[in-house]
Amino acid sequence: MRRSKGFVSTVQRLFAISWLGLVGFSSMSQGAQPIVVHLTADGPIAPPMAEYLDRGLAAAKRQGAEAVILELNTPGGSIDSMNRMVESIRGSNIPVIVYVAPRGAMAASAGTIVTLAGHAAAMAPETAIGAASPVGSGGQNLTSTEETKIKEMLKATARSLATRRGTQAMNLVNSAIDQATAASAQEAQAAGLVDVIATDVPDLLAKLDGYQVETADGPQVLHLANARVVEMPPSFIETMLKFLTDPNIVFILLAVGVQALLIEIASPGGWIAGFVGVVCLALAGYGIGILPVNWFGLIFILTAFVLFLLDIKAPTHGALTLAGLVSLVVGALVLFNSPGTPGFERVSIPLVVGTSLLTSAAFFTVVSFAVRAQLRPMAVGREALVGRVGRAQTALNPAGMVQVAGELWSAELEEGQPRLKAGAQVEVISVHGLKLQVRPKSPPAS
Repeated sequence: MRRSKGFVSTVQRLFAISWLGLVGFSSMSQGAQPIVVHLTADGPIAPPMAEYLDRGLAAAKRQGAEAVILELNTPGGSIDSMNRMVESIRGSNIPVIVYVAPRGAMAASAGTIVTLAGHAAAMAPETAIGAASPVGSGGQNLTSTEETKIKEMLKATARSLATRRGTQAMNLVNSAIDQATAASAQEAQAAGLVDVIATDVPDLLAKLDGYQVETADGPQVLHLANARVVEMPPSFIETMLKFLTDPNIVFILLAVGVQALLIEIASPGGWIAGFVGVVCLALAGYGIGILPVNWFGLIFILTAFVLFLLDIKAPTHGALTLAGLVSLVVGALVLFNSPGTPGFERVSIPLVVGTSLLTSAAFFTVVSFAVRAQLRPMAVGREALVGRVGRAQTALNPAGMVQVAGELWSAELEEGQPRLKAGAQVEVISVHGLKLQVRPKSPPAS
């Protein structure tokens, strides 16, 4: 009987220990520190930013993150890239919090729609949102029909994203698209356009802890208390591609690329100038393909370099170079600064003028030397010895033997020159048959 009671008691203790272990494991699992992936999207909305967002969402999924914070500061950008970002956010089963920050940041133009796409939206104090009126993709003024179509498309997208935010939010978005109005963080929160105003990321996590969002998988409550924030900066490639969407950089690459290729054409035989030209033009082509440019400007830029090349061979130099300089400046301004192009996608006028002056001067100098070298008559045979420096192999009194260009020659001192000892340096002044006439290159040895 005692053995039976002891056996039962042992089983009860083992059961109790197992139960406590399971409870402890469950508690540890429930209390595991959640992960929040933090992305920083700063600059125009373009393909590199869309790639960055997709990479961040994929990383968040691998890590089992509770949420993704997209810290946004943008003046706007490409509608195509905006649509891609909206699709990525709305198709994510991990909540995406779009946070317009830091202080002084903005979510303008296409950034307004990206903010609306977030499962939750927030702004830092002293930030702005709105001014979403569209402009032409080629830098030209939109016709009334084009403008109406694009605005209606944007408003339809905004309506689908802002339905849950109420009438005031919709009115604010429509005003931003139709009239390019903007709102402060306080105005956006009062209208329901954003959910909270947070001073920084920890404040944002505290204010959205327990907030319910609607993801692709349905309703989800955010558990952000004590979350571990994992920073995910843009990669080197994403940073470089963003760098190549700067119109100032694109213009410099275009100017250097065309100049290098024309130098290669004017002085063929090398490969460095041609290689540099191809690389620069390839990088510039990427930026031109993304930026809103007026392609008509390329005609002026190419004309400018043709004029530079022609002026090298023209009988009078300067006039065509001046015309090329003017054509280069006009071409750059037409290419990047046409009416309707957003200010953040315009090239700097002082940069255009300065680069054009340097380009025209450098091109003129380099190609002038190359062309003159090609036109200079080649010196071969004995005539090529004139001006060469050699060394006396025997005493010159006044005749003797000298070594010039690795060969021994009979030589005679110029009339009036004193005797030279063996080893003295001499300079060839003329060639008479098989005899050289020389003179001392340095003061004669005593």
